[in-house]
Amino acid sequence: MRILARLCVGGLLLCAVLWLCWIKVNTKERSDEQPTSLAHTLQLSGYSRLPDGEPFSRNLCKSCAVVSSSGQMLGSGLGTRIDQAECIIRMNTAPTLGYETDVGSRSTVRVVSHTSVPLLLRNQTYFFEQSQETVYVIWGPRRQMDLNSGITYRVLFHAKGKFPQVQIYTLTQDMMAYCDQVFQNETGKNRAMSGTFLSTGWFTMILAMELCEEIAVYGMVSENYCRDRAHPSVPYHYYEKGKLDECTMYMMHEKASRGAHRFMTEKAVFSRWARRKRIYFTHPSWEA
Repeated sequence: MRILARLCVGGLLLCAVLWLCWIKVNTKERSDEQPTSLAHTLQLSGYSRLPDGEPFSRNLCKSCAVVSSSGQMLGSGLGTRIDQAECIIRMNTAPTLGYETDVGSRSTVRVVSHTSVPLLLRNQTYFFEQSQETVYVIWGPRRQMDLNSGITYRVLFHAKGKFPQVQIYTLTQDMMAYCDQVFQNETGKNRAMSGTFLSTGWFTMILAMELCEEIAVYGMVSENYCRDRAHPSVPYHYYEKGKLDECTMYMMHEKASRGAHRFMTEKAVFSRWARRKRIYFTHPSWEA
């Protein structure tokens, strides 16, 4: 009886081992048939494609470089490092041509203000022919972006017809309202009543947090940078040397009562976001 019991136990163990092996093999076969990247495909409904209105769809970016337009980037020598990121997000019409050593050459996404669209269209050959792989995400108020009467929407629609291969998305009005609500939740201030215009950097960071697992932000100063330390003067934009100083611009906007970007307030919010998500700031480097 003891021998028979041992044989039964041994048989059960053998069956269990064979069953586990079968599960492992079949699980691997199913994973081979369906690439894991499909599990990370994003459908961002707050972004509407021209002209069909489809949402922004792409795989999650494991690493993103968000490149500031700041004069901080001049002389950084970070171009090669930036280009190594899986996805590179730039703002407005900040050029790469001639600045590759400092800012890199690749562009995955450009987040563009409605006010910068004329500058974008002024150099269509550079942006829409030479950078065909770039996705353009345009933000703006309803009066500019309305599908029927918005002037900015109409010129973008015309550009899409001229360059059908270009991927252009606009923020939906629901997404614009969401970004306003995030500002109020984070600061306790109503955006419109406080006389605030959100910056392109704000919309860029919100998109990056949806699109990216890890975010390295290049050339963005902290909220106290312009208040707390002696710092070298740099241009507001790296491609506009000799123009207004960055910190002068930041302080002027922060103190204005109406119609201003709150650059330093926004950076305080970004610092809080960095405590909850993998966001790192470099050149200058600072910690949340």
